[in-house]
Amino acid sequence: MENIKETCLHSRHLALGAQMTPFGGFDMPIQYSGIVEEHEAVRNACGVFDVSHMGEVNISGNDAEKYVNHIFTNDVTGLPTGKILYGMMCNPEGGVVDDLLVYKRGDNNFFLVINAANIDKDMAWIMEHSDGYNVEIIPLSDELSQLAVQGPESEAVMEQVLGITCADLQFYTFREATLDGNHILVSRTGYTGEDGFEIYADNATIRNMWDTLIESGRALPCGLGCRDTLRFEVGLPLYGDELSETISPLEAGLGIFVKLDKPEFIGREALAAQKADGVKRKLVGLEMADKAIPRHGYEVVTDDGIVVGTVTTGYRGISVDKSIAAALVETPYAEKGNNLNIRIRRKTFPATVTAKKFYKKSYKK
Repeated sequence: MENIKETCLHSRHLALGAQMTPFGGFDMPIQYSGIVEEHEAVRNACGVFDVSHMGEVNISGNDAEKYVNHIFTNDVTGLPTGKILYGMMCNPEGGVVDDLLVYKRGDNNFFLVINAANIDKDMAWIMEHSDGYNVEIIPLSDELSQLAVQGPESEAVMEQVLGITCADLQFYTFREATLDGNHILVSRTGYTGEDGFEIYADNATIRNMWDTLIESGRALPCGLGCRDTLRFEVGLPLYGDELSETISPLEAGLGIFVKLDKPEFIGREALAAQKADGVKRKLVGLEMADKAIPRHGYEVVTDDGIVVGTVTTGYRGISVDKSIAAALVETPYAEKGNNLNIRIRRKTFPATVTAKKFYKKSYKK
């Protein structure tokens, strides 16, 4: 049994009566008051997540821009300071080592945010492919913790409760600042489909912010359970489900984050060939005709019983009140409106191919 790590907020989760479970090598809260209540709080008001399990690494030095471009599918060339890009690190076959965010901190200075379960693998990959580049690679996962403040009221909560100025931040931008003498990095990012912010700081600062938020009553503590239902309803991928070493960004429908016009990056040749030939399978949404709930790993079959795909994520949607799934299916069956079936235990249940984004926010004027 591997050693399960704890975030700096572990004792707070226990004190709040959170249901805990191992995730990505950490003992993490799945829910506090309940997944539905927490999900609705983020959709309609404000929730706060402990996401300190995420990994961070800083890459700087004369070749930092060139090196980040070498390992990253998106293009950081000339990226303005304060901007963030999403993309992947791919293997030479075009499979995904991890999906990540890259923050441009300054000239040849980048901050990478990676998935908790992949920290050791990613660090080894980053070090291994840095030969010949003049870069300094500093792992920061043990020094930094992270909060996600998410929901339509998140901007007001950040400014009024935490005293962090953020109204002027655009989506996918960030700033670094000093708060009560402590360095913080604040970005307008999230994983929920709602407006929101992510804050990186040292452990003591994050603990103080968490306590302030919880005491204010204006941000409901939220666990990883609703983090998954929220991200899934808006079509955001989870590494290990919709992306993996054997699922390429093009198969996952994330080609917009793969810049094949860059002169080179790891996996470029394989992905260029895949684009030219057309992918053999595609990630799609599936909407069930009834209330049966599909789960990860269930088979997608035709009316004739031929297996043509696999469910990557499935839920009874909370905001959409339907049984929905994402599935990787063979391309000939991936057209919207196609009728397929999901095998749940020994029975099959009808489903229709849809867009992967099941929930669309309706903004009030």
